[in-house]
Amino acid sequence: MGMGTEIFVRVAGLAGAGVLLGFGAWAFADPASFYAQVATFEPYNRHFLHDAGAFQLGLGDGLVVGMLGLSGRSAALWAAASAAAAHALAHFLDWNLGGRAADPIGLSIVAVVLVAAAALSTRTDLTPRGVSTDATSPTVAGVRQDLPPPTARD
Repeated sequence: MGMGTEIFVRVAGLAGAGVLLGFGAWAFADPASFYAQVATFEPYNRHFLHDAGAFQLGLGDGLVVGMLGLSGRSAALWAAASAAAAHALAHFLDWNLGGRAADPIGLSIVAVVLVAAAALSTRTDLTPRGVSTDATSPTVAGVRQDLPPPTARD
């Protein structure tokens, strides 16, 4: 990818992330204001605006992770984990508006599993190839194992 293309991709990705994170945070934090100023579709429904904010936050987070250069798998997992966590929080906040009593707990379990998967994927992305990270390995943890052994110089 040429330098101009790379700059465009990063600027577009970060700008998109800013818009999604900004509007997502607004819809999630103050759904009544978001409804009055932006989403004037009747009827007003606080929970659905919380949901819209949650999923916009997830999309924005996924773009940020992607712009950091992590794998597509990590970006997708962080996007889903972030959206799932915010969605679970919305169900805790809106428990009195409807839904099923088990929704907040069930959605929280999904979020925790996705956060764990995203963290493991990111760890894999950030582990240099050819480096032992296994403490039980007969090699020294953290020392590159892909280099040839040193040769004796006579």
